[in-house]
Amino acid sequence: MRIPGSDNAFVDPAKVRDYLLSLEHPVGRFKAAFFGRLGYTRAGWQVLHAELQRLALSDDVSPGAASDFGQKFEVRATIEGPSGRRAAVVVVWIILNGEQVPRFVTAFPGESK
Repeated sequence: MRIPGSDNAFVDPAKVRDYLLSLEHPVGRFKAAFFGRLGYTRAGWQVLHAELQRLALSDDVSPGAASDFGQKFEVRATIEGPSGRRAAVVVVWIILNGEQVPRFVTAFPGESK
């Protein structure tokens, strides 16, 4: 199964640069440490952004929890960062009620398959 509308998935650059890759963000700094070990950097945020866009096209998607805002989807995958290190990740997407475009919500370390 693919995320409906995944060809047009939206990843906010600020969410990647200022959250996932920010060592100063109160919550994101823990994720930034994880992604940093894989070689992703805030200065080169476009590399992780492109990887997240690619993962939106995955066929390995599970419907997540529905909320008052829309339907969530989870992609569980293994990524290889710029350092050559590999790690399992979970990437969460949502299609908001009344929309057809999936939006990136968050990504975090996953469990190895």
